[in-house]
Amino acid sequence: MSLDFDEQYYRDGYKLIVGCDEAGRGCLLGPVFAAAVILPPDFNSPLINDSKKLSEKQREEAYKIIIENAIAYGIASIGPDEIDEVNILNASRMAMMKAIEAMNHQFDLILTDCMKMKGYDVPVIDLVHGDALSQSIAAASILAKVSRDHLCYELDKKYPEYNIKKNKGYGTKDHLEALKKYGPVKHLHRFSYAPVKACFIEKISLF
Repeated sequence: MSLDFDEQYYRDGYKLIVGCDEAGRGCLLGPVFAAAVILPPDFNSPLINDSKKLSEKQREEAYKIIIENAIAYGIASIGPDEIDEVNILNASRMAMMKAIEAMNHQFDLILTDCMKMKGYDVPVIDLVHGDALSQSIAAASILAKVSRDHLCYELDKKYPEYNIKKNKGYGTKDHLEALKKYGPVKHLHRFSYAPVKACFIEKISLF
């Protein structure tokens, strides 16, 4: 797929297009991250792509390119306790809105990766597979993913038994085995998620 979806809106006269995306929605632990970014209309880099299609090294390089060239960007997160309270869909939306606010910049169009948002006085277009269609959304996906990965490296130092550096908090075999052995950690794991909840109930029943 080509990342040229933004072009039609530039041709229609929009100048400041915000791309929004999140990272970590399916993880069992840690915050969900979101990013919002406004790229120059003439910006182009072969490294900008859906973050899931890039290697870690490519994402790190693309992250630096985006930060250096963006007109504005914002990165925000919502932690596991709040995710449990409001559910992951609402938490992801809240993170995106916080990221847009963090840009502290005017804009005239918002493109999201399949996330409906209200309350803005500009059009909001939610695209299915938006990170594979829009350069702005793809850039936001990279900022969100790299920011969350950096936090995972820090969490790994504090909780090495969960191998977060490798699994990034996803429900991999090693993570699930660690959950069964050590149980979930309060303020780290998402207790509303079924695998975490099951391990928590199992641990409680042992006492």
